[in-house]
Amino acid sequence: MNNVRAVALGGGHGLHATLSAVRRVTPDVTAVVTVADDGGSSGRLRRELGLLPPGDLRQAFAAFAAEDGGTLWAEVFQHRFGGDGALAGHAVGNLLLAGLFEVLGDPVAALDEACRLMGVSGRVLPMSPEPLEIEGLVSGLDSEDPAALRTIRGQVAVATTPGQVRRVSLRSSGRPGRPPLACDEAVEAVLNADVVFLGPGSWFTSVLPHLLVPGLRDALVRTTATKVLVLNLVPQPGETAGFSPERHLDVLFEHAPDLRVDAVIADRDSVPDPANLRRAAERLGGRAHLGAVADPVVAGRHDPDALARTMREALGLGRDGEHGGGAEGREGQ
Repeated sequence: MNNVRAVALGGGHGLHATLSAVRRVTPDVTAVVTVADDGGSSGRLRRELGLLPPGDLRQAFAAFAAEDGGTLWAEVFQHRFGGDGALAGHAVGNLLLAGLFEVLGDPVAALDEACRLMGVSGRVLPMSPEPLEIEGLVSGLDSEDPAALRTIRGQVAVATTPGQVRRVSLRSSGRPGRPPLACDEAVEAVLNADVVFLGPGSWFTSVLPHLLVPGLRDALVRTTATKVLVLNLVPQPGETAGFSPERHLDVLFEHAPDLRVDAVIADRDSVPDPANLRRAAERLGGRAHLGAVADPVVAGRHDPDALARTMREALGLGRDGEHGGGAEGREGQ
């Protein structure tokens, strides 16, 4: 497995879960991270400094650090300042990344330098070199006409809407009317990968945005890598309330009808009708793999060892021990 090049796309806690599991499968992992966050510490830094929102990027670094044994780095990167002053609510990792962005002037160079500073072996890349804005078409916000569609803007607004998100799109913050740019290094990573993972995570604000950047979507369609989709454990209030597992696949197809996947991973206890999910996966060109991938202790969280085992099965590598023994002969780092 040492030669397998993996790319994981997503954002937030969902990408953190994927990275924790993938690193138990192969050490060669690149994270491609959404850059549309506009809330909390990330939103403040984005508005005040005009930089890429660092929060989702920070989550990827924390996952890599934890798997590389850098638990202190992971804890420090995730630490948020308390109190009620100017630093209140800011995460240490967000401030460090913002400083690197300003000093080096190139987000990719800054992220590579952060990897070097932390001593992590993975690579973290933004899906775009520019901050992006999510727009959502939402129904159910008009009491007189529940079917009426309204446009809402911003990642936080879309993620927390009381309505039903029907479709999302991306806008370039600094280039109105122009399609969002793809990060060249992210496109190259996808094209050169052996396996690409998409999901889990906030479906409309962390997963689907990667398919809305034309250059990145085209790379995902063209790549010869095995493409694996990892589903959420439960529907999310606002974004996907009431969604069945197969509805997640239908929405993905609606946003990227030319994309095909090879495997769909889901928690077997989270799938009410496995036959429906298998048929939905087949419509996307893939096969459904149902396993016990949920953390038995922490509700709503994937178990990285269990998810890694199901990933190996989806890739045709068979099952092995808790931390990657057997043919791979490698413990999770």
